[in-house]
Amino acid sequence: MTPDFLVTHSGGFHADELLSSVVLSRLFPKARIVRSRAPEWITPGADRIIYDVGGAYDAAAQVFDHHQRGAPLRGDGQPYSSFGLVWKHYGRDYLAALSLPQAHIEALHASFDANFVLPIDLMDNGALSPSIAGPLAGLTLPSLLETLKPVFDEKDPEAENGSFHAALAIARSFVEARIAQSAAKLRAEALVHQAIVDTGEGRILELPTGMPFRPAIIKAGANHLLFVVHPRDKDWCLTTIRRADEGFEVRADLPAAWAGLTDRDLEAACGVEGASFCHNGRFIAAARTREAALAMAELAVREAVSNGAS
Repeated sequence: MTPDFLVTHSGGFHADELLSSVVLSRLFPKARIVRSRAPEWITPGADRIIYDVGGAYDAAAQVFDHHQRGAPLRGDGQPYSSFGLVWKHYGRDYLAALSLPQAHIEALHASFDANFVLPIDLMDNGALSPSIAGPLAGLTLPSLLETLKPVFDEKDPEAENGSFHAALAIARSFVEARIAQSAAKLRAEALVHQAIVDTGEGRILELPTGMPFRPAIIKAGANHLLFVVHPRDKDWCLTTIRRADEGFEVRADLPAAWAGLTDRDLEAACGVEGASFCHNGRFIAAARTREAALAMAELAVREAVSNGAS
């Protein structure tokens, strides 16, 4: 069924129907988005998909609401919003429409659901408060999207629809960018895994370009690795490996004697011609050549091991 209409409620908009609209309008670009609570629009029909309104969840009838009694729950008891329901039924098709590899679609669908869709579902249902973000509460995606609503004394009768479509374009950019980043991590995983195999028991992982590397290192159990080297534009980077996704603790710091130095001062401190920069935080350094970057990495490994790095 190819719908002619994508029907959601009129009035103030929220993240869940905006993000549902992102998915559905990508899959059905010729369908017109209708924002209405009129019975003739929110009654199921073969020509429409209805979401975040309609008082029912009936996938066969193409109705995806979550405000009614007996609203649908996930297998673990957490509530769906319209976004979660639309993602459940249309998310895989949406990912395929973005021309992502078929082999990656299940993993991307699950990770996006857990890390992007579920928080929207929980916030829309009041099961998660933005206040847990503290001072950043007003900068959560649902809060930011709602700031695009018209002000209360706006007199233009088309202001709400205009603001909805402006917010839809912004919401689309966030969804597509997030998925592009997740897809890139999966592509990088294969490259990093091969580099780990090539490295063997060495402590320095050399990559062909900058890319997300920590997930693949953890997945491979490559606990012996301490530093990563890769080209960047016209120079080479030497970076540390964080111990956890959260926080900044690393497996091994770069040498303290290098901190904050550049060019000749850094060359003098480390004894490597071509050394060009070391961040004061000692988590990244740069060199003008591959040979210089690898030489710096070897020195960093020696110091780290002498200081007890395992």
